[in-house]
Amino acid sequence: MSGFLAGLCVAVLPLLAAGFWLGRRTARPRDLGGLGTPVEHATFQTLHTASLATPPLRAGLTEETARKSARKLRSLLGTDALCLADHKEVLVWDGVGAHHRAEIMERLSGPLETGRGEAFRLSCDTPDCAVRWAVVAPLTVDDRVHGALVACAPRESAVLVRAAGEVARWVSVQLELADLDQSRTRLIEAEIKALRAQISPHFIFNSLAVIASFVRTDPERARELLLEFADFTRYSFRRHGDFTTLADELHAIDHYLALVRARFGDRLAVTLQVAPEVLPVALPFLCLQPLVENAVKHGLEGKSDKCHIQITAQDAGAEALVVIEDDGAGMDPDLLRRILAREISPSGGIGLSNVDDRLRQVYGDDHGLVIETAVGAGMKITVRLPKYQPGVHSAGLLGRE
Repeated sequence: MSGFLAGLCVAVLPLLAAGFWLGRRTARPRDLGGLGTPVEHATFQTLHTASLATPPLRAGLTEETARKSARKLRSLLGTDALCLADHKEVLVWDGVGAHHRAEIMERLSGPLETGRGEAFRLSCDTPDCAVRWAVVAPLTVDDRVHGALVACAPRESAVLVRAAGEVARWVSVQLELADLDQSRTRLIEAEIKALRAQISPHFIFNSLAVIASFVRTDPERARELLLEFADFTRYSFRRHGDFTTLADELHAIDHYLALVRARFGDRLAVTLQVAPEVLPVALPFLCLQPLVENAVKHGLEGKSDKCHIQITAQDAGAEALVVIEDDGAGMDPDLLRRILAREISPSGGIGLSNVDDRLRQVYGDDHGLVIETAVGAGMKITVRLPKYQPGVHSAGLLGRE
């Protein structure tokens, strides 16, 4: 009996194997390219389509990136039409019903302001228009609405509302990554420019020339200036940290001004008022010295009489308030705006835009430079430094020799 069962098993096993193989072949048609079941194939196609839309969106929301990604996004949702818009206009319309552009923009004001999606019926006098409903899903980055994704369909659909919301969230993530990439690029560029602008070649040449002029007439004075120059350059070329203390930054500025005063003599007068309680405040390395250098340059430029520069650092509760003011030539406010916007390059290499960028990167956009100026009225620069900011720490000048 046992021999009969064994023989039966041997005969049945090949049949079971053949049936299993046939079932797998039936569930995995030849035209799917061996990608699995229809469900698996649909999943792959969805992910593949999403991946194709990703590269353009990683460059931000512009007319060009919207145009390159809209077709893929519409394919994800399976809608008759899809558009991407910012606060000003429809960037791209993919599909039928493009005559609804103006109506869509009128209806976007609410969602773009509140950041909440909505669905509404489209008004249309075209009898054969294929789209009658629109679903709006805002695109947000860091709680700021950058634009909206709008899906259009023949009829109202709760499924489309949810699907459009999910796709909009995925697009928002790509835009957030783009924003991070741009911020990182700006920060790297600002750091590079900061390193290049740490010491002006003209400043080095002029300082050494002044020191040389005292070598024979006043050797002791030449020695003092040489030590000032060494301390300033050592601070400027330091490599141990992105942040420093207000005390160390002001100390470096003092070295810089000693060299400038040696060159210009009585033409330059400097007043320094610092509250002791703000000296330990941490700040981005070498962000105040370029402002003082700017005050020296514009304070003495085109003037034959004395220039006065005032530097104050006050305690303002949760912040330290640093003000650098000169009574020099000043600047046209429109020209200053264009320099800060990097539309034009500043003369002389003094990095106001560089310092402004670095402060905004560290503390946020509301902590950029506040500059008051006019032609012939001097310049006043105000810097607000939070006393406590996550990630901003300084151990001072460790290893000072």
